[in-house]
Amino acid sequence: MPLAVMLLALAQPTTAVVTAPPFQVGPSIWNPTGDYVIAGQDEPGYRRWVMGQSWRPGLVSSFHRYLMDNQVAFVVPTWQLLRTASDWARCGADPFEVPPVSDWPNVVQTLRFVRDYVVPAVGRVEPVSAYRNPILNQCAGGARESVHMTMSAIDLVPLVPIDRGVLMSRLCAAHAINGPRYNVGLGFYAKLRFHVDSWKYRTWGRNDGGSLACPSPVVRMAPPAAPPTTAPASDPLGTTPQPDPLAPR
Repeated sequence: MPLAVMLLALAQPTTAVVTAPPFQVGPSIWNPTGDYVIAGQDEPGYRRWVMGQSWRPGLVSSFHRYLMDNQVAFVVPTWQLLRTASDWARCGADPFEVPPVSDWPNVVQTLRFVRDYVVPAVGRVEPVSAYRNPILNQCAGGARESVHMTMSAIDLVPLVPIDRGVLMSRLCAAHAINGPRYNVGLGFYAKLRFHVDSWKYRTWGRNDGGSLACPSPVVRMAPPAAPPTTAPASDPLGTTPQPDPLAPR
């Protein structure tokens, strides 16, 4: 694939997504990534980064094809999934990084949940942090066993104007109903940033009043089933256990 075509393909989703009705927050300019994305981790920064080493375009293209094979390539623009930590510059790290190939399967189920339940609940979203190598994760203040280090977790912000309380209530409702079968962890941080992973069903974070953002999740145990003779081709390594984050970031 020519580099120019690859960059264009990774820049914007090409499939339609269902968006929730916007919540009106006033006439001010909506800039949800402004608190997290600085110059260098934006799209022009990505283009400079991917062309900075001759091997990067091919590796990024392979990652994109992997997502396409698993039907999650256009949930969000692929290049945004390569954002590392918001503190990358302070830590002297790269603004983007392709995770190890062995970790690629871990993001598939997370993207499925985002596609099937997050976007319908709150509208389009943008990743502001996904994979972090262990050194960067430590410098950025990530939990010692954060699942960002295994590419299971994505931190997101909504692109459709929405109040923080409405954001929480919609996502908590979607998580309570559908989170158990996806093994989804849902966490909330200050302002509109939230975390989704597919390692373990749980929630964390508090609303502006100080109470828990979501009621304590009750795990719904499915009846035991005989294991399949072969792993589904669309979900390789999807049930690989990962370490439990002590304070997910």
